Amino acid sequence: MKNATFNFREPKNEPVYSYAPGSEERRLLQEELEKQANMQVEIPLIIGGKEIRTGNTAKVVMPCDHKHVLATYHKCTEKEVHMAIEAAMEAKEAWANLPWIERSSIMLRAAELFAKKYRYVMNAATMLGQAKNAMQAEIDSACEAIDFMRFNPHFAAKIYGEQPMSPQDCINRIEYRPLEGFVYTITPFNFTAIAVNLNISPVLMGNVTVWKPATTSLLSSYYAMKILMEAGVPAGVINFLPGSGSVISNVVLNHKDFAGIHFTGSTSVFQSFWKTVGENIAKYNTYPKLVGETGGKDFIFVHKSACAKEVATAIVRGAFEFQGQKCSAASRAFIPASLWQDVKKRVLYMLSEIKMGDVRDFSNFVNAVIDENSFDNIAGYIERAKKSNEAEIIAGGRCDKSVGYFIEPTVILAKSPTYESMVEEIFGPVISIYVYEDEKYIETLKICDSASPYALTGSIFAHDRYAVMIADQYLRNAAGNFYINDKPTGAVVGQQPFGGARASGTNDKAGSYLNLIRWTSPRTIKETLIPPTDYTYSFLKK
Repeated sequence: MKNATFNFREPKNEPVYSYAPGSEERRLLQEELEKQANMQVEIPLIIGGKEIRTGNTAKVVMPCDHKHVLATYHKCTEKEVHMAIEAAMEAKEAWANLPWIERSSIMLRAAELFAKKYRYVMNAATMLGQAKNAMQAEIDSACEAIDFMRFNPHFAAKIYGEQPMSPQDCINRIEYRPLEGFVYTITPFNFTAIAVNLNISPVLMGNVTVWKPATTSLLSSYYAMKILMEAGVPAGVINFLPGSGSVISNVVLNHKDFAGIHFTGSTSVFQSFWKTVGENIAKYNTYPKLVGETGGKDFIFVHKSACAKEVATAIVRGAFEFQGQKCSAASRAFIPASLWQDVKKRVLYMLSEIKMGDVRDFSNFVNAVIDENSFDNIAGYIERAKKSNEAEIIAGGRCDKSVGYFIEPTVILAKSPTYESMVEEIFGPVISIYVYEDEKYIETLKICDSASPYALTGSIFAHDRYAVMIADQYLRNAAGNFYINDKPTGAVVGQQPFGGARASGTNDKAGSYLNLIRWTSPRTIKETLIPPTDYTYSFLKK
């Protein structure tokens, strides 16, 4: 194999299981849900391949039933953060020198473990711990995670195969080195697949990581860590640190070997990292690479030529799947007056049929939001809308956290396109709608582009192709992922590389080679076949 040029061909996306009534996958998932709901897991730190228990513990609970404890986890202190960095740096040289094909083999083994041996374990942990229904868990903790593990080696092969030209008298090549130091990965609660990919992307390219998982997704993150270790990720390559983000960041961002951040989370937190890195820049051995996907105020923009039924379906699915807690969830909509009554009627009818409740009841379309802080924040927007002269709640609006953190799918009709719920990120099952006059299409497109600081996802609905192209032009910088006649959610690895700009992040496109290449530090090597022996040039001669 060392005397061969190996290439991973483009894989196929992992098929999505339906979990239809009577199906075998439904039975197996329900069994795993029952098993996990009736046990409590102890989650340690994992540093250098060893489990560490600090004795400073807290609980992981079910968002759908916050009195139900799923796990107890140990919190790290600054001591363990230093240990994790040391373990990462000790593992770095051997891992970086391992041929990329061997690193890829580990990732592909992990994909098989996720797909077969642990599919229901990961899905059940994501459902119970993060309040995703069966379908939302399946497309996340199974399919997307598996796709990242299978497509990344294919993308890596493309990167490593990209080489410069060589004239006859020399040989030129590029070595794609890993970064000189360790990568700090900070992962969110809302996608198990993102938690996996934020680590395996830099790791595949020969880097080592210190991983701070979201507290509200610790169960699935812990299982993912264990699976990656079973797949063959060596001790110290990924170091798992539950605990306070401020405690971990204080050590990491002041360490000389800090080489990069791979982040998904809030805009304010990422901006604070950027500021701290700037202040500490002289401390580091190299300029750190900061890769982040942050907030969004994702839109559905509708032209008068659109189909009302298609628009209504996109609103309900785009805004309320996983309780609007996707980075890409539809959070604002601009609808022409001529279509509004038809769209409104259809949206209200669909919402009248939707059930809300525990994830273990597969008939529930909507489940709980992630925790009490999120609940209170979302409820605050709803309560202010109820009292505002600039807004009207036309659907939902009820909130109840007595058992779980449940918020009804809520539609706010805004009288102004700059009302707070039209421009601020809410991250919950709330969509705000602004109805505009049909003839003000371009004027309203400009408002959509400028009213919010984010630029993650957005969609245009129109059957008039000229209207589509006008929207494409005016909204060119308003979304890193732009959809035509589709909801603004559901990016698939290998099909729609994901990421946005402005206040939504660095747009380094997870699910493509663009993200992987950020975790390399290329070195150009030139070998001259016959070096010159005379310093002079022809122009010097008389």
